[in-house]
Amino acid sequence: GFWEIDVLITTRNGYPIAMLKSLEDDAHVKTRICQYESLKNGKALYLAKQFVIGKVEGQNILLNKYGLEPYRSVIPIVKSLKEPNLKMLRRRLVQIEGKNSQHYFKTIFQLFPRELRPTNRKGFKAYDGLNNTFNLAYMLLFWKCYRALIKAHLEPYLGFLHSLRFGRPSLVCDFVELYRHLADDFVIQYCQKLKPKDFKAKKENMGFKGKKISKRIYLDNRKTDDMTNRLHDYFRREVNVPRIKRGEKQELETLINEEAMLLGKYLRNEREAWTPRIAIP
Repeated sequence: GFWEIDVLITTRNGYPIAMLKSLEDDAHVKTRICQYESLKNGKALYLAKQFVIGKVEGQNILLNKYGLEPYRSVIPIVKSLKEPNLKMLRRRLVQIEGKNSQHYFKTIFQLFPRELRPTNRKGFKAYDGLNNTFNLAYMLLFWKCYRALIKAHLEPYLGFLHSLRFGRPSLVCDFVELYRHLADDFVIQYCQKLKPKDFKAKKENMGFKGKKISKRIYLDNRKTDDMTNRLHDYFRREVNVPRIKRGEKQELETLINEEAMLLGKYLRNEREAWTPRIAIP
């Protein structure tokens, strides 16, 4: 026998860049065959909705935690969608989810110190420090979800809400949506005592062939290391979500692993439905 050890390779600033896995991780063919078949048997339509519903539920939980107004009309709209194919459904879901996220971030930005607040949410190649702090938290969450899906023998590049695109693990992107509110909660708490001096500017190439050099703002190295360590600790905290077999509580990281396993069971027809359990931060 042998021991399976998860190995995650990161940069000095804590950005995960690679993961080592056992050669036997690809030996469980049935799960992935069922995942491919879901694109034709209707399960993909159901799952795409479930990821959006789970994300919105998490966002509303966080808004309620901080006494802010949730966006309650989204979930009934998503449930009522009748688009006949996944491409059309994705288009509608992305429109609905995008509008909801605009409201959500505009609202939670009120919780941050005024000198750190951006005017809007920016993901890829953000310039300001707060958006890049969110991006760092989401990157760490991304790899926790990636590892959970690999352990559940799922194909990370075959998603349901996010479309297939070369080089993008779309199922991982789907899964991250269920836990973004937890990363958001961490960032809200962590940033309360941050000052502009905790960030640094870095010149980077933002254009084709190095023709556009711009300054982007990040947490400095000391704060990046501190935040990364604290975020790992945050995902080891217990929440009141019962485990599959026994126990009324479990760590957030365990919950992510269990949800990936339950998704696999649904795809293999071992469960009639899959309703993600959304943790309360």
